[in-house]
Amino acid sequence: MKVRRALLLLILSLGPLFAAEPKIASLPAPLSNNAVAILKTHVGLRLYSIMGIGPKKTWDAVSNAVYSLNPGTGEWTEVRPVPGTAGRIAAAAAGARDHVFLFGGYVLDAQGGETTVPDVSVYEPLSDRWFRGSDIPVPVDDAVIGAYRDRFVYLVSGWSNREAVRNVQVYDGEKDKWLQATPIPGTPVFGHAGALLNDTIVYVDGAHENPAGGRPKYIASDECWMGKIDHHDPAKIQWSKLPNHPGNARYGIAAGGSERDQKIYFSGGTDNPDNYKGIGYDGRPSEPVAVTFAFNLRTGKWETLNEKTPDPTMDHRGLLVAPRGLVIIGGMEAGQKITSRVAVLPRK
Repeated sequence: MKVRRALLLLILSLGPLFAAEPKIASLPAPLSNNAVAILKTHVGLRLYSIMGIGPKKTWDAVSNAVYSLNPGTGEWTEVRPVPGTAGRIAAAAAGARDHVFLFGGYVLDAQGGETTVPDVSVYEPLSDRWFRGSDIPVPVDDAVIGAYRDRFVYLVSGWSNREAVRNVQVYDGEKDKWLQATPIPGTPVFGHAGALLNDTIVYVDGAHENPAGGRPKYIASDECWMGKIDHHDPAKIQWSKLPNHPGNARYGIAAGGSERDQKIYFSGGTDNPDNYKGIGYDGRPSEPVAVTFAFNLRTGKWETLNEKTPDPTMDHRGLLVAPRGLVIIGGMEAGQKITSRVAVLPRK
């Protein structure tokens, strides 16, 4: 009996070590085209969902809400909203220097007009407050973002009110100043996907103006590029073209990088570039693509992870690589339905 009792006590004491991680809760509200960021702080890892558009897909459905996720509990907490009278769509966010940096995006008016804004907002989790940074020299939305050396934040290409731009704009978080880096050599795009890992930027696809003119006005780009940042000058980037990635060219893919894996991951998106309502520029409803793939920085090659990712989504501004997997927050499901679901995909 003593042996059995001792064994039972041992099992009970070890129970917490084998307990499953808590399930990540859905967002408090359905959101698509929301900015996302991950930040390591003194209290642990935090994931953020910032702004985006809700299920009505109208100007008054655009949110300025900010939600913070504690991966340890799996629960979301609403924190101080982004300052301003209107929320934004297609902004970009990154964690660095113990802060979350939020850039650009666009606002909708009641008639459906879109205006790209130059706003830079900086969130300090410790005090739960926002303060203003220096405006983006060339305002952009639907840009690729990445942080370098926990100081410089890069905005790669993107849409600027009337057209896509080639600019690579670098925000110095230490000095609150901007640098103009080596522009992208390829076609200027918006809605592309990518990340910055170590000293390497990788981005793919997106949409660009139809060179043939007519409809659709914008078509998917199949260009994939890699940029190497000069170690002595963060404004110098050596660009080289990459071979095409697995699957079709797409728009609004969720993408994010992992230092541990030395990989940049890509999932979902649509092969029919669309507006914020999920309607393609060709007038047809867009649908998400179920392919998840990665670029391996160690081998310099593409890897297909899953050609049939369950319940794929589109219209993303990034994915977050956490210890439990690839975290995709919200987005637009099949049938152009905006979701509050938080998907966690395996890294292999």
